[in-house]
Amino acid sequence: MNNYNPDTELELDALETHLAGTLKPVAPPKSMVQRLRGRIRLPQRSEIVWRVRDWRSLFLALSGALSGVLLIITVARALFYLVGRRSD
Repeated sequence: MNNYNPDTELELDALETHLAGTLKPVAPPKSMVQRLRGRIRLPQRSEIVWRVRDWRSLFLALSGALSGVLLIITVARALFYLVGRRSD
C-alpha cells in the first residue's frame, strides 16, 4: 500500500533544507577512520580475476546453493502435503 502525498514530500524537503542550513558537519575521530581502514580491505584486481577464473569453486558454490534451495522446497512441499492430508 503506497500512499503518495505531495504535501508530505514538500514538508520533508523544507525540513531537510532547514536542517542542512542549521546543522554543522561533524568529522569523525581520526582513530576511528584508521580502524575502519584497517578492517576494510578491497582486494587487488589480480585477486578478483583469480577468483573469477577459479570457476570450479564458483560452480561448486552455485550448485551447492541451488541444491540447498531445492531441498528446502522439497521438504516444504512434503510438509504442506502431510499437514493438508490430516485436515481433510
